[in-house]
Amino acid sequence: MSLFRKIFGLKDTPEDHIKSEERGKYMPEVKLPIDEQFTINFKANGGKFLYCEDMQEVNNSLNNILKENKWEDEKVLVIDERLEEMFKDYNFNTSKKVSECTYFLSTCEYLISDDGSLLISSNQIAEKKLKELPANFIIYATTSQFVQNIGEGLRGIKGKNKDKIPTNITTIKHFKTIEDKDFLTYGSSSKNLYLLLLEDL
Repeated sequence: MSLFRKIFGLKDTPEDHIKSEERGKYMPEVKLPIDEQFTINFKANGGKFLYCEDMQEVNNSLNNILKENKWEDEKVLVIDERLEEMFKDYNFNTSKKVSECTYFLSTCEYLISDDGSLLISSNQIAEKKLKELPANFIIYATTSQFVQNIGEGLRGIKGKNKDKIPTNITTIKHFKTIEDKDFLTYGSSSKNLYLLLLEDL
């Protein structure tokens, strides 16, 4: 039984137990659902994944992240004003000065299943480069933001923003702390990243 199915109590189908080499060359490959595929790839990239069924669970998870890291009184960078409104009860100690901030609270455009990355744009990070942002990210996203690949995500951005397509579109893919970095992440902006994923489908 796969990790995602174990976590969310999904039952394996008989086809799941047939190894690819036993399936015969004309049978289609078993393709994982995009949410399961994302979860596996995201965790392999070093991300911390918190699945939430409702906003109460989102708030509980956010509280736990802040407590665990002792960030309750630390300064936070929030560029997306909708998030400030959504989490206004927290009375975050916000600052627009990145150098003062311990963590960055944001949304993303899409969750890319085939490589476990997050697609972001100027809607989330303005014109800042990833390396200019704090090392710690807390990203709030919903299950309706899953797409198979970057191409699908880019089409989605274009479709949602017909009047003004956002600039500074990029992906965050490496979610390891500095000590955990290896030669594969060399030269990339690696972030300590928590994903609060709300079920909205």
